[in-house]
Amino acid sequence: MRPARIVAFSGNVRRPSRTRALVEAVAAELGRRRPIDLKVFDLAEVGTGLGATTRQALPLPIAHMIEAIEGADALIVGSPVHNGSYSGLFKHVIDFLEPAALAGKPVALTATGGGPRHALMVEHQLRPLFGFFTAHVAPTAVYAGEAEIENGVVTDERVAERVAAAASELAHLLDVAEAARRAGAGRAVAGL
Repeated sequence: MRPARIVAFSGNVRRPSRTRALVEAVAAELGRRRPIDLKVFDLAEVGTGLGATTRQALPLPIAHMIEAIEGADALIVGSPVHNGSYSGLFKHVIDFLEPAALAGKPVALTATGGGPRHALMVEHQLRPLFGFFTAHVAPTAVYAGEAEIENGVVTDERVAERVAAAASELAHLLDVAEAARRAGAGRAVAGL
């Protein structure tokens, strides 16, 4: 079995980034469960080219990131909370994706914010966004406030448990997606 192609995408424009640390924590936990080929992207590395309004006008680094997201076997996404929602630049990247490329794709959701009052952003904003694309979203989402990640490491036990649960669920969703691909290929060979 080939390693699963995983793209972790952090919608943060600064470094160091708690959001990037959180998506990387889920990816590391997933990597302990199964072989993965991981690519991590964040808005800090794609520069100012996100001002484009069409996919054809995107600079190459951003176009390559979009292609990697669409071609991944699964995604781990995260956004910092801005005014009760995901960041505008995070959403701008998502707007460039072909909806068909996310249909049935396993996705783990994460977010970071200033405190507990932002925790439901994952459920009220990110989950419906990826539901629109008919992605297969892991049941456990992960939110971390300022005190729960220190120096790029998840330090809160409850958040660490959610990271492990999300990674486990994502591994299971990858298995289901792979089985569905094999079944579809088998039906195609049989002429069904």
